[in-house]
Amino acid sequence: MSRNHAQLKEWLKERRITEVELLVPDMAGIARGKILPTSKFLSGLENDTLRLPESVFGQMVTGADAETDALTYQAPDMILVPDADTICVVPWYREPTAQVICDCTDRTGKPNPVAPRQVLKSILARFRERNWRPVVAPELEFYLAQKNIDPDYPLLPPAGKSGRPQTGRQAYAIDAVNEFDPMFEDVYDYCDAQEIGIDSLIHEEGVAQCEINFYHGDPLQLADQSFLFKRTVRQAALRHDIYATFMAKPYEQEPGSAMHIHQSVVDARTGKNLFANKNGKDTRLFLAYIAGLQKYLPASMPLIAPYVNSYRRLVRYLSAPVNTHWGHENRTVGLRVPESEQKNRRIENRVPGADANPYLAIAATLACGYMGMTQNLMPTKPMEGNAYESMKYQLPRHLLDAIQRFRNSADIRDLLGPAFVDLYSDVKASEHDAYQQVISPWERQHLLLNV
Repeated sequence: MSRNHAQLKEWLKERRITEVELLVPDMAGIARGKILPTSKFLSGLENDTLRLPESVFGQMVTGADAETDALTYQAPDMILVPDADTICVVPWYREPTAQVICDCTDRTGKPNPVAPRQVLKSILARFRERNWRPVVAPELEFYLAQKNIDPDYPLLPPAGKSGRPQTGRQAYAIDAVNEFDPMFEDVYDYCDAQEIGIDSLIHEEGVAQCEINFYHGDPLQLADQSFLFKRTVRQAALRHDIYATFMAKPYEQEPGSAMHIHQSVVDARTGKNLFANKNGKDTRLFLAYIAGLQKYLPASMPLIAPYVNSYRRLVRYLSAPVNTHWGHENRTVGLRVPESEQKNRRIENRVPGADANPYLAIAATLACGYMGMTQNLMPTKPMEGNAYESMKYQLPRHLLDAIQRFRNSADIRDLLGPAFVDLYSDVKASEHDAYQQVISPWERQHLLLNV
């Protein structure tokens, strides 16, 4: 239930909140915004003086401004509109502090079309127009690491309760997760305090790699929770003097970290799953949704694999897809259909990386499926066997190729909006240009004295 201004004021008073963090997810999923005393937050709420420059959406992950003509040099202020349903206590501060996720509008109340949260909301509005309601459940993988003060040095696994760092892979090992029990107890406590609905915790395939699964639910709520969760895990890890990273490929010889997104679509009027009929068979809409993912995922890659490092994860035989084929209970394809009963029929998109902005990753995968459903597309035959051995790469191999496909897709531009596509592409291109200025250890190792 949405809280009005009076209810917000009462909520803050009951908890004796002294400061409020206004959070705006930027293109990278970084929390930008302001920290205000509670009194100033409340007065700003009443007179629309909670503001932030639009230029935050033109910032690269480095913090520098991207080269773009998609934003004006005047950097006009946006009005921050706190979503009262997202307000919660920040559990790792000593001072009673609240955080709230904000939408961004102009002075007339019109939503900003380039804000990632608004991009997702616009896709969900398309589904609502057809009485469709998408349901998602993200799975976020991440690595733990020793503190890495000098970025020229590679990451090292941290030591747990035993005092020894892991030296081998421990997929699904209970004791390996228990090594970091104190940290994960904080994670669960912090998530409870923020009403983040996390489900199971497992040790993934890589050294000191873990995965948290979320309960299925509304895409916007799950994007909000994923956004807050990434910040929460990093804070909990720092409390225990280690790092938690959602970088797609932080360790050279280990598998990358994904954000698998389970998704289904139900009839908004009846709640019936539209992906399976009463006999449990795949419906035509389900096949069309898969076909949309197959057709449009390659051009959506900057949203789900947003950095140079993202493409280091997408290689054969390391638990990551290299194609858009689909199959039942097949983890070598990009699109997996888990075994399920009719009401739980869903597709798992295994392509997105953990480094993706959750608002944009969820928006991208839903947009692809939506276009498949509305265009009545047909998928390929389901893949049987090992897709690594029998299928070629179908996804972009590097960021520049992905950006070009993204810019040139008329269907994606129409659905996500030209203002967003242009600005986001410029931000990604600028980040790539910044990366090109860095000389890597590989270049010094093999080129310095040999060429």
